[in-house]
Amino acid sequence: MESKLGLDFKKVEYARGLAKNIADDVQAFCEQYTTVAVERTLARLMGIDGVDESDVPLPNVVVDAIKDKGVLGEGILFFIANAMIRTGLNPQQIAEKVAKGELDLTEVVTRDQKRIADTLQPVIDESINRIRTRRQRREHYLETIGEGPKPYLYIIVATGNIYEDVVQAQAGARQGADIIAVIRTTGQSLLDYVPYGATTEGFGGTFATQENFRIMRKALDEVGEEVGRYIRLCNYCSGLCMPEIAIMGAFEGLDVMLNDALYGILFRDINMQRTLIDQYMSRIINGFAGVIINTGEDNYLTTADAVEAAHTVLASDLINEQLAKIAGLPEEQMGLGHAFEMDPTLENGFLFELAQAQMTREIFPNAPLKYMPPTKFMTGNIFRGHIQDALFNIIGIWTHQGLQLLGMPTEAIHTPFMSDRYLSIENARYIFNNMKNIGDEMEFKEGGICRQRAHLVLDNTIKLLEELVKEGLFTALEKGIFGDVKRPKNGGKGLAGVTLKSENYLNPFIEIMKGKR
Repeated sequence: MESKLGLDFKKVEYARGLAKNIADDVQAFCEQYTTVAVERTLARLMGIDGVDESDVPLPNVVVDAIKDKGVLGEGILFFIANAMIRTGLNPQQIAEKVAKGELDLTEVVTRDQKRIADTLQPVIDESINRIRTRRQRREHYLETIGEGPKPYLYIIVATGNIYEDVVQAQAGARQGADIIAVIRTTGQSLLDYVPYGATTEGFGGTFATQENFRIMRKALDEVGEEVGRYIRLCNYCSGLCMPEIAIMGAFEGLDVMLNDALYGILFRDINMQRTLIDQYMSRIINGFAGVIINTGEDNYLTTADAVEAAHTVLASDLINEQLAKIAGLPEEQMGLGHAFEMDPTLENGFLFELAQAQMTREIFPNAPLKYMPPTKFMTGNIFRGHIQDALFNIIGIWTHQGLQLLGMPTEAIHTPFMSDRYLSIENARYIFNNMKNIGDEMEFKEGGICRQRAHLVLDNTIKLLEELVKEGLFTALEKGIFGDVKRPKNGGKGLAGVTLKSENYLNPFIEIMKGKR
C-alpha cells in the first residue's frame, strides 16, 4: 500500500524481521516447557469441570495431583489416557475419583503412544466440535443480522454482579454499543485458579467464570436479535490462568479477549517465563475459536511518557504480532493496542497522536486495531474530558481504527453510570457519522509535523528492536525497557508452575487448532 505518511516500508519490513527474530527466540524457549495453567486447560479440553467438596476446581485437583508427585512434565493427557485405559471411566469421572482420593493418576500402565492417542481421540473430537459449533453460531449471526460498522463502539460494564452487568450491557447495546467488555474483578489475574459458577460480588469488576460467560453471551444474543445486529462479548484471559480462560471463552462464544504477551509481566508482576509459555497456548485457542485478541500496549503510556515512549508501543505491537503468528492467529484477529495518552497541554499533541494512529494503521493494515482513550490526564473535569474523548474519536474515524474503546467524561471519578456511557456513545456516533470519510479526503503534508513524527517513531522502534535482538526479550524486560517497569526473569508470581516437558509429553490440540492435523 502507498503510505500517506511517506513511511519507508523497507524499514517496516526490517522492523518486522527483527521482531520475528525476537519472537522466534522466545518460542524456542517456550517449546521446552509447560505450565500448570496449560495442563489445566488440557484437562478442561478433556471435559473436566466442576469443583470438589472444598470448592477447588477439578482441573486444579487433577493437575496438582501430578505436580505434587513431581511428574507435571509428563503432561496431564498422558495420565488421563492411562487412567481411562485402566479404569474404563471418562475424564470427568476420573477427576471426581481423584478428588475423593480414590484414584492415583500416577499409577502408569502403558506408554504405548498409539493406544494413548486412540483413547484420547474421541474426547478430543468432542471438544474440537464444541468450539467449531460455537464459532459457527457467531458466523451465522453475522451472516443473518449483521453487525455495526468499524470502528466498533466498545464499552465496559463493571458492577461486580453478573446479573447487574447484564442489565447495563443490554442497555449499552440498545444505545449503540457493538462490543461489551465485562471488566474483571481486581486481582483475579493473580489467582492460580478460575472461580466456579455465577458470581455477584466483585471489586471494580466481575469474576471471569465460565458460567458468567454463558449468562452474558445469552443476554447479548437476546439483545442482538432485538436491535438487529450482533453484539460482541469481551473478557480477559490475561494473568495466571490465561489459556484456561481462553478455552472457557471458546466454549461459551466470547468474541474478544484481552490477551497480551507482556502485560501480566509488567503490570501484575507475573513471572515472564510463565506468561510467555501460557500466551502461546491461549493464542492458539483464540485463533481457532475466531476470537479477536486485544493487546495491552496502551498501558505502557500510563507509566511512561507518551511522547518519549511511543516507539516502545510500536515495538511491542510488532513483537505481539509475531508471537501471535507463531500461534497461528490470523492478522484479522489481532487487536493490537495503542492509545491517545499525551498531555492535553502539549502543543500540537493532536497532530502527534494523529500521526501515530495513522502510522499504526499503515503498518498493520489487516489488524482490527484496539485504540484506547485518554485516561492518564483525565482530571475529573467532565467538560474537558468530553472534549479529549471527542479528539480521540476524531482520530479513530480518521485513521480507520477497528475497536474504539470509548472514553467516559467521568473517567477518574467513578465507575461509569449508564448515562455516562450514553454520552460517550452519542459523542462517538456523532463524530463517526459527521466525519465518516475524512481519512479518505485528507493528505499529510510532505515534511510536515505528522510525517516527521511518524518517521521518528519508526526509526526509534528499529533502534529498540535491534537492541532487543542482541539482548533477548527476557533481558530487556529485566532492564525495564517497556513501561519503565523492571522484572526479574526468575522472579514474580507463578514461576513454581513452570516445568520442563518430559519424553511422554503430548498436546495434540496444538497441531489440530493450528490446522496442521
